Amino acid sequence: MRLIALVSAAFVLLASGPAFAQEWIEYASQEDFFTVNFPVEPTVREITFPTEYRATLPARVYSAENGRSRYSVTVVDYTDIQAVHARRLEGCDGASRTEANLCTNPWVGELRGALDYAVAEFLQRDAKVTDYSYYNAERVEGRRLQITNADRSRTFAAIHMHENRLYIFEGTVPQGAPPPGLFQQSLGFIDEEGIRVRYESPYANLYPAPPRVQYGQESDAPDLTGMQMGETRHFTEGPFAGQTWGVDGSGGPYRVEEGSATPSQGAP
Repeated sequence: MRLIALVSAAFVLLASGPAFAQEWIEYASQEDFFTVNFPVEPTVREITFPTEYRATLPARVYSAENGRSRYSVTVVDYTDIQAVHARRLEGCDGASRTEANLCTNPWVGELRGALDYAVAEFLQRDAKVTDYSYYNAERVEGRRLQITNADRSRTFAAIHMHENRLYIFEGTVPQGAPPPGLFQQSLGFIDEEGIRVRYESPYANLYPAPPRVQYGQESDAPDLTGMQMGETRHFTEGPFAGQTWGVDGSGGPYRVEEGSATPSQGAP
């Protein structure tokens, strides 16, 4: 299987307006198990994240700028949330509690509600929400938002929960600029070996993970030269007759299972 390099040159972006070429990079974090395209190598900083139930969790923010456009990925580690709340409840005396369920560990609610709690932060900004919907990336369920800020810049956000980590992808472009498609359409998740993750059916955090799509190697995948991300091709003859193949966000081939959504239906 093809491994994603930590940081590799992705391609050259040809921009409209004043002609210039901007080289972007395909960035992958092996610490936080995600991949996305950035205009430059991002700055990484450690932060703490206050949760809905007043726990404090470790998080990282990956950020980069390109002119007046800003891009960031915030990853909050919820993997230890049950133990975090258990420690907070040590010594809790149920007999003396003044509120119902005061001594109950709310870790399930934290994990199930993390997506909506993150969305609430966007809804409280001094901005106008122009789109809010369900969607998925690599079939990992999430939420999508588009907002117009007070300075008329636009923010495009995607929020996901994967393997008890909260991911907040955020791209902001100035008024009149096109959406940050190069950033949006490249986001994805990787495993411990650096292999891109895509599921055969929708993934919902805390539920059993569905089977993963098995990405093909050059020896067992058709030649998809010239195809773009989200495009698929059905083969009627040759060694791949009866099969449909597509190109993912990192440029790799994968086999489309019968009856499953194509990347153009489910990708950001």
